[in-house]
Amino acid sequence: MEEQANPQIEYPIHFPLKVIGVDEDDFETFVIEIVRRHVPDLLEENIVSHFSNQSKYRSVSMEFIAGSREQVDALYAELGSHPRVLMIL
Repeated sequence: MEEQANPQIEYPIHFPLKVIGVDEDDFETFVIEIVRRHVPDLLEENIVSHFSNQSKYRSVSMEFIAGSREQVDALYAELGSHPRVLMIL
């Protein structure tokens, strides 16, 4: 059986990100601060925030230009280390 190689992503690339957590007053700010540590040139117009149907959860979505796999991995690692973050898509 042949092993399939993982597809190689060529950077820089437009990278969509969605972070979901329990809606708290500062959740959006909390997420944006973490993302900006890894993506300093994140533009405000690329950030969208939504509530779930019962307003218990909030998603913060954005798109940015990722410069490298290492940048994306570090961002996911930091976001994923926080108990406030329930899901990263």
